[in-house]
Amino acid sequence: MQLRARRRRRNTIIGATLGTAAVLAGLIFLIVDLTGGSSKSKVTATSSVSPSASASAPAAPTKCATIKPNPPAKGDPKVPDVTGPAPTKLVVKDLKVGKGAAAKAGQTLTVNYVGVSCSSGTAFDASFPRHQTFPFKLGAGQVIKGWDQGLVGMKVGGERELVIPASLGYGAAGSGTIKGNETLIFVVDLVKIG
Repeated sequence: MQLRARRRRRNTIIGATLGTAAVLAGLIFLIVDLTGGSSKSKVTATSSVSPSASASAPAAPTKCATIKPNPPAKGDPKVPDVTGPAPTKLVVKDLKVGKGAAAKAGQTLTVNYVGVSCSSGTAFDASFPRHQTFPFKLGAGQVIKGWDQGLVGMKVGGERELVIPASLGYGAAGSGTIKGNETLIFVVDLVKIG
């Protein structure tokens, strides 16, 4: 009788140990599978996701629409129409040259701006009608790359047009009312440096 009881206890312990090991192995497999496993698996997973993500994002505009209304809102500056094909590289154009020292990375800039979607020609945001300037640190990644690159060298009192391709704007994902792969047109007035 004691021998049989010992065997049962031993089998129970062995069974519990094997069951626990099986559950742990299953959890480890599940965690590895969910986190992507090896770097080879991650590349495959990323590759399989990217086509569907890019397929759902709209194509970049090939030509910019006429700006309407222009100026987009009361108190906003006139936004020049972008003629020809929509640019694939950053376009920087001074509409009015300011005075004093040129803005450089690391400085805090205070600006007024209006932003227009290339594909629709309509404004999606503007600080002018709110009478609320926008401060940010240039080159610190607080704004889109097109601003960090395109506002370098600007002087106080200046007005600059930036035509920003999606790669330097909000990319394929877009942001809020800005659709994916959108080319952006900004007119920015530099109010203050520092």
